[in-house]
Amino acid sequence: MRRPLRHRQVSSHHKKKKKHDLLDALPDDVVVSILSKLTSTASSPCDLINVLSTCKRLNRLGLNRVVLSKAGPKLFAIKAKNWSESAHRFLRNCVNAGNLHASYTLGMIRFYCLENRESGLSLMAKAAMKSHAPALYSLAVIQFNGSGGTKGDKDLRAGVALCARASLLGHIDALRELGHCLQDGYGVRQNVAEGRKLLVQANARELAFVLRAVARSSSSASLLTWRNTLSNHSSSAASVSSAVCPLLSDYGYSVAVPEVQPANWFLREWFESGRGRLGNGLRLCAHIGCGRPETRPHEFRRCSVCGKVNYCSRGCQALDWKLRHKMECSPAEIWPLEEDGGGAVVVGGGGGDGVGNDVDVRNGVV
Repeated sequence: MRRPLRHRQVSSHHKKKKKHDLLDALPDDVVVSILSKLTSTASSPCDLINVLSTCKRLNRLGLNRVVLSKAGPKLFAIKAKNWSESAHRFLRNCVNAGNLHASYTLGMIRFYCLENRESGLSLMAKAAMKSHAPALYSLAVIQFNGSGGTKGDKDLRAGVALCARASLLGHIDALRELGHCLQDGYGVRQNVAEGRKLLVQANARELAFVLRAVARSSSSASLLTWRNTLSNHSSSAASVSSAVCPLLSDYGYSVAVPEVQPANWFLREWFESGRGRLGNGLRLCAHIGCGRPETRPHEFRRCSVCGKVNYCSRGCQALDWKLRHKMECSPAEIWPLEEDGGGAVVVGGGGGDGVGNDVDVRNGVV
């Protein structure tokens, strides 16, 4: 009488086993293809972590070179407080798999946070050589400032060339930077008309980005401001005025802004959280979406009106002026020139004459 009961129990067990063997029945190449699609569209590192912790097979296939090579930039949005050797190793594995976003992100972290300048430059150059626009623009900023070296290491022509290449790939900040360089004759022969033309194109591309974002979502939640965006990423959002200045002030729009690169969020969080310490007299770029620190005293330019904010580039200065600094800038009594040329060349402010040798973005003119 017991055998039929035992037979029924075994039969039930086999049915359960068959039910859970559907994933195992899929070939590895199919699972790898699915995981590649997941990592390329991931919105945060948690999307991959949840998969890796599911079972041994998914853990093995999730770290496949093909999967890692397809990972999108948001997968590398690692918070500075969570930085560890395992996070570092994961980024290295992605770099070895040929992922350009990982190469750029790890290059920025090594160059600015870990102060491994040579390795950081090499990783960013690796991404730039394969036409990674953010890497090209970051190298341009390094060339303009002579970051990691002395004032004599500045190479303005190289910076302009890198900006030109990044702008051709659709990088808006690079296009804006190139426009300011042409308008001011900085590293290139001055051409005011062509410079202003490029600046208008940068604003037009911003507008196109906004319209695409609105088209993807009809809800009003898609019309984000800098203040809303920052509140989800960094406590430094409190520094932004409640009366947010329109990004596209030239056209009278107050709409969405482009997403900040994960590497830039990491840089700002790294130094503001205390994980990294700035040397004496060193400052962060005042643009809230940048996070780049000075690598030597007076490397960045300061506002010629208030003297309280510093910028790594004309692009960051122009954006921050329209986003918030226009609302905060007020003339200082006396600001003596600093010895380093980087600090003495100041950027346009918000009142009076306050325009140095760089760019005037007052009253919405860029």
